[in-house]
Amino acid sequence: MTAPALPVAAPRLLHEPGLSGFLFADPRLAPVWALLRIYVGYEWLMAGWGKVTNPAGVWVGDKAGAAVSGFLTGALAKTDGAHPDVQGWYAWFLQHVALPNAAAFSYVVAYGEVLVGIALILGLFTGIAAFFGGVMNASYLLAGTVSTNPLLFILATWLVLGWRVAGWWGLDRWMLARFGVTPRVNGVTSTVPGPLRGGSPDPQAH
Repeated sequence: MTAPALPVAAPRLLHEPGLSGFLFADPRLAPVWALLRIYVGYEWLMAGWGKVTNPAGVWVGDKAGAAVSGFLTGALAKTDGAHPDVQGWYAWFLQHVALPNAAAFSYVVAYGEVLVGIALILGLFTGIAAFFGGVMNASYLLAGTVSTNPLLFILATWLVLGWRVAGWWGLDRWMLARFGVTPRVNGVTSTVPGPLRGGSPDPQAH
């Protein structure tokens, strides 16, 4: 009779491969991440600022929802054919959820783009900001709008992967340490924490 296999205990820490740690967690690449972050942030800020300050008020103001309604109506027209630009399940969401609440979505889109842009430029909660930016890019793509959305979506995905270092040249350098994400050594934020090097955690880094 074969003895039952013993369960394998989960490790306390899953170590990261050296290449992954270098690309997504090494502060030496912070300048590269900062350029990507600021570029994406600028694109979002300009897009959102144009909506918020639109003199016709079709995004924010008395006519809020007019621009969104037109956009959604155009997206619903792309649902025909064997290979439609807008899939049926997303068309249902646009028709039954987004379109009836176009005014609310208008404010969310306009101010959401501005907030994502500011957060990325400042390097504040970069991973979270990039995630919501990617959600907006995906929403536009699902609605059949290409433009710069594929590029921004790819860059947003990279920023989410590199969230620990993408804001190193920004406010995240202090905010992440404040929340205990990056450790402190003798009261000073460690530049390359032990777990990010792929080795054992530094017992003095807490």
